[in-house]
Amino acid sequence: MIKLALSALISVMFASAAIAAPAEAGSTAPNKKVVLKKRQPVRVAAANPGDRVVKRVVKVNGKRKVVYQRVLAAAPAMPTMGDLAGLNKTDDPLSLASNVALVLDQANSEVLFEKNSNVALPIASITKMMTGLIVVEAKQDMDEILTITDEDVDREKFSSSRLKVGTQMSRANMLHIALMSSENRAASALGRNYPGGRPAFVEAMNAKARELGMTDTHYVDSNGLSKMNVASARDLAKLAMAAYQQPILRQYSTDPKATVELSNGRPMQFGTTNHLVASPDWAIGLQKTGFINEAGRCLMMQAVIEGRSVIMVFLDSKGKQSRTADAGRMRKWLEALRPANLVGGSSASAYSTGM
Repeated sequence: MIKLALSALISVMFASAAIAAPAEAGSTAPNKKVVLKKRQPVRVAAANPGDRVVKRVVKVNGKRKVVYQRVLAAAPAMPTMGDLAGLNKTDDPLSLASNVALVLDQANSEVLFEKNSNVALPIASITKMMTGLIVVEAKQDMDEILTITDEDVDREKFSSSRLKVGTQMSRANMLHIALMSSENRAASALGRNYPGGRPAFVEAMNAKARELGMTDTHYVDSNGLSKMNVASARDLAKLAMAAYQQPILRQYSTDPKATVELSNGRPMQFGTTNHLVASPDWAIGLQKTGFINEAGRCLMMQAVIEGRSVIMVFLDSKGKQSRTADAGRMRKWLEALRPANLVGGSSASAYSTGM
């Protein structure tokens, strides 16, 4: 009897446990409320106000993983020397991107357009046109082999170069790529291999500037990397007219591209820094570009527009293509200014502004 009662009690206990188990797994006591926590997105603070944080999905060991990366804001552009002088506040009818501009008739030096043309500013690699003029007028052996040395490495702006230390090529080829491709080490080697070395070469550059009446000009190196190489647009127009008298400077500066040989016979391909020289819309007889942060984008060139030879100078332009775009605006202005059938006469009007 006792065993029968005990068996019944055990059966009732197992039945109660079986009924209670699902309830415990799927719910809680009636007087307790379940709060489900929402997963919060990961937040990564940006270091600077302009920085952005982006979400990326990557694979790690075959598994997808979400990572957050900080994208740094672009640093504000460094003001040029022209900006610091307030030249960017000068307006002109063409809305030029250049703080300085000058256009004159090559035949009679008549000024057709000018904007801040008397202000001396850094000229960057336009310096190399004076370098070329000194080399040519010194009548140095153009076939002499020059060697790039550690002295030619840029330790001021840390600019790159395809000419490794030890590279050897003729003076003619060094001059070619200095003018066409604005090769800094080539221009440095040209100055270093002048009689008396680099100091004598820089002195020859400044002496030539004085001879040409370039009163706002001063040089300290042969490649233009220093901001201390300065000139006004009016001075650079005088340099352009003098350099134009040298056929080799006209040819080398306006070649769209060229293959030059090293002394070991290995060829190297170089191209121009001014895409306008390859354009069928332009007739350019001499040109040189330049850029360092302090100078902005610069351009000096001779071109024929509507049958008239003109000298154009643009200094302190903002934007990679802005100097050539300014040249295009100026050409359209000159075409509208002077009828196509008027050749050899004077312009109907001119524009001048500046400090």
